[in-house]
Amino acid sequence: MNYQIIKAESKDYPRIMEIWASSVKATHHFLAEEDFNYFQEVIPRDYLPHLDVYLITEDNKAKGFASVAGDTLEMLFIHDDFRGKGYGKKLYQFMKDQIGFTKLDVNEQNPQAIGFYEKMGFKRVGRSEKDGSGKNYPIIHMAI
Repeated sequence: MNYQIIKAESKDYPRIMEIWASSVKATHHFLAEEDFNYFQEVIPRDYLPHLDVYLITEDNKAKGFASVAGDTLEMLFIHDDFRGKGYGKKLYQFMKDQIGFTKLDVNEQNPQAIGFYEKMGFKRVGRSEKDGSGKNYPIIHMAI
């Protein structure tokens, strides 16, 4: 795997959103279409400009992205075409070692993500009935 991890710029937002959409369609079967559309609109407008986002790339093509705010991993998404190939683990490790975080939230209805983070050493420390946008998607709070 000959990959690079680089800081994203605003010109990367369309590819970031392609990755997000591909990943969410593959793993977030519980997400209503109206909420998918809502997040697709607000993420590039309200979230990405305020976060340091990192891309994992290979052959000049972004395969995934992640972001940390404070001590919390806010996002880690891998394009569905590249899931299960080690990109998520490499990106996770970079974010953990170079940026640093001790907490994250994950959708309760996304057992693959919960399992991934448990393998990385995170433990469940709480639960919320609603997500950060106040929508009815239960969240598992995890910490290391």
